[in-house]
Amino acid sequence: MRDELEELTVAERVARRPAEQLHAETRATPGGAGQVAGRAVLLVPQRKLGIDETVLPVDYQRIMDVVRRADTPVMVKQVCGELEMSKEPARSKLNRLAERGWLRKLADGKFTTTL
Repeated sequence: MRDELEELTVAERVARRPAEQLHAETRATPGGAGQVAGRAVLLVPQRKLGIDETVLPVDYQRIMDVVRRADTPVMVKQVCGELEMSKEPARSKLNRLAERGWLRKLADGKFTTTL
């Protein structure tokens, strides 16, 4: 009986390990940072001369395209509508793009290109 209990305990730990790893990975990436060769890197780099939007992850490139094509500054819900994206992930990505210099956030909460 005791051996069976130990086996079940070990099996439970083994079964939980992939879920815990996945949870740790998803918690590590929302801030826009990932790891390459064990070092932290920004998934959305600071905008600098000489780099273009192709360095951004695909979702961010799509957001940049929506903002660039708009005639006027865009609201979060406009981006959500065009990209079929939930509100909070869209807001987070727009804010991150603004923080890193790719977009400009206006006082009314709308976003526009920096140029």
